[in-house]
Amino acid sequence: MTTGVWKQIQIAGKTVDLYEPARPHADRRAALHLHGHGGTTLYENPVYTAELEKHGLWCICPHGARSWWGKRICSEFDPTLSPVSYLIDHLLPTLKSDYALESPRIALTGISMGGQGALRLSYWYPRIFPVVVGIAPAVDYYRWVGQGLGLPLDEMYATAESARQESATLELHPLNWPRNQYILCDPADTEWIDSSERLISKLRSMGIPYESDLQTSNGGHCWEYFNQVAPQVMKYVAEKLEEEAHRL
Repeated sequence: MTTGVWKQIQIAGKTVDLYEPARPHADRRAALHLHGHGGTTLYENPVYTAELEKHGLWCICPHGARSWWGKRICSEFDPTLSPVSYLIDHLLPTLKSDYALESPRIALTGISMGGQGALRLSYWYPRIFPVVVGIAPAVDYYRWVGQGLGLPLDEMYATAESARQESATLELHPLNWPRNQYILCDPADTEWIDSSERLISKLRSMGIPYESDLQTSNGGHCWEYFNQVAPQVMKYVAEKLEEEAHRL
């Protein structure tokens, strides 16, 4: 299969990995992918690249340091601009003006830190991001606060409770949510499977539609698992973006 091209660009002074498919969908559909705590994006990942190309999807991977993709300032990312402000006020307008990529033809995906970030961003802005996929989402990230780990989280939050109040599970709104959300986590992912189960339980109790896969397993919280679920993730993204296109 002929594949497109990955390149690194600068948007508002931040590095962004951009994939342009060789055969893009006529509607210029895309996945905005938020990376995990380790900072590894989908750049030149052969598994995800093949799936992006298969469905004609562009992919945008901003570099967000260890910011947790929230509304709080993280100096490791930027001393004055929050990750969410960057995404909404800088990244999205540039994608529209320079590449004709715009909401709602952009789905959110993310892994680990980025998985919870994608879910939370879609809960805050469900009309902008009606399609979201959280892969091994680190929903209960607040458990890392105050543990002496030397992480930027301790700069952003004074206590674990203040962080918990901004977790995806507590950001859910009963009347304003993304129409399409897919949550995946390896049952062998001992650190994060419980928080995915709790989030899904809350979605169910609130009557909010979702899809999930908490059965597929391949090593836990690792790229062997992240890559294994790539086909079903991108198939979901492509199908749901198609459904959203018919709503317009």
